[in-house]
Amino acid sequence: MTEEFVPDDNTSERPNDESAASEQDILMLTIVGSPKAVRKTILTLYRLGFAEVNDWSQLQRTGNPKQVMSVLIRRKVSTDETPPRR
Repeated sequence: MTEEFVPDDNTSERPNDESAASEQDILMLTIVGSPKAVRKTILTLYRLGFAEVNDWSQLQRTGNPKQVMSVLIRRKVSTDETPPRR
């Protein structure tokens, strides 16, 4: 086993430390598809109350000329692990 796969015992310098993750949850959603399908999905998620249309990135090209993508990044300071009730 090489050194890069050996766990480090120094936890204070780890960016993904459990204490850091509990302070702020980051969620990244990516939609990939035809421009029409991506726009329709963004509108559907808006109607469901998930995210505002303007919260999504502009449509970006992918490696496939018939596809685009859009990204939504949500940052939330978490105080409780239980999701809110509707």
